[in-house]
Amino acid sequence: MEQFLVFTGRNLKLYFRDKGAVFFSLLSMIIVIALMVFFLGDMNVNEITDLLSQFSVRNPDTDKENAKMLIYYWTSAGILSINAVTVTLAVYSTMIKDRVNGKLNSIYTAPVNRAVITTSYIATAWVAAVMVCIFTLFVIEGYGVMQGVELYSFFRHMQLLGVICMNAFLYAAIMYLLAMLAKTEGAWSGIGMVIGTLVGFLGGIYVPMGTLSEGVQTILKCSPIIYSTALFRTVMSENLIAETFTNVPEEVIAGYKEVMGIDIKVSEHLINVPEICGLLLLITFLFVILDICVLKYSKKADR
Repeated sequence: MEQFLVFTGRNLKLYFRDKGAVFFSLLSMIIVIALMVFFLGDMNVNEITDLLSQFSVRNPDTDKENAKMLIYYWTSAGILSINAVTVTLAVYSTMIKDRVNGKLNSIYTAPVNRAVITTSYIATAWVAAVMVCIFTLFVIEGYGVMQGVELYSFFRHMQLLGVICMNAFLYAAIMYLLAMLAKTEGAWSGIGMVIGTLVGFLGGIYVPMGTLSEGVQTILKCSPIIYSTALFRTVMSENLIAETFTNVPEEVIAGYKEVMGIDIKVSEHLINVPEICGLLLLITFLFVILDICVLKYSKKADR
């Protein structure tokens, strides 16, 4: 355990000391914020207010303020989801550098079990992602409270913490497999560029999923990112949706949630929260198995 903690601490220090790696791991989040502030935010708010204006006895000013905060938390949920992807991606650059520079072979010659070294890299990615996501949640909620949104309950915070931990471990497992397959820093940079470009689209963050074609929606539903994003959105926006859509028919609310990617249907079946959690845990388990298989193969290749 002591060796595991030493290696994990070493990897965490290397990641947080590298300001460039930290910045680029948060670049997708910055892009999402910029898009919402300058382009997409007002459009999404106007769509809500136009929808609500169709119903009688509405207060336009109240509706607009509620819509603004709903879109704010909708966007923030997407940011929490993609942070787990980009942070774990950036953390594994330490492992790539260690391999390319020959440090990893030197570490393997030390009297330390190889499994300890491997799990320390995965743990580093998981811990770093959890830390960044918790800090992001703190900033998100702090701004929301300043705008008059009620602070989340203790139970809601525990839900979010659980989703953050599960989501971070999922992408720690996925990115480890990709890092094992990437042999050079150039290959890893290329993988990072592709993932960083696609992650916001695959998570239905730039454009609401329901506004896309059926074919594109099918592609998104094959990615775990859309499900983790939907899970964050469900937990974070539940109260705001109830407040924003007061006295609005349930079928209208259901339609809005499906268009915005808060609810996801597969073959007309609405995927509920327990099913999403089960799906994400299953994907995590499968990637852990793949990680173990690749690790065993790499051991044989090194002999």
